[in-house]
Amino acid sequence: MSNSDVPVKEIGELLDMMSNKLPGLIKELYEILYSEEGAVTMSKALATFYKNLLDAGMDKNEAMSLTREYLSTLKSLTSQYGNS
Repeated sequence: MSNSDVPVKEIGELLDMMSNKLPGLIKELYEILYSEEGAVTMSKALATFYKNLLDAGMDKNEAMSLTREYLSTLKSLTSQYGNS
């Protein structure tokens, strides 16, 4: 692949758009997660995530571990960008 085949301008525009929009999206996620309504929604989502893992045949301990990792990842993202 030569340099002329790489859409540098388009990649740059995409990265600019992402850098402008991503912090706002993550801030919205943060607000959803840490509101009363968000807590209800998140608890349902986590329960569904966990149940789907069990329904797929995963053992309870592994399903719980993955569910904790999932929540941890969300918390990490929101703490990193939520106060922007």
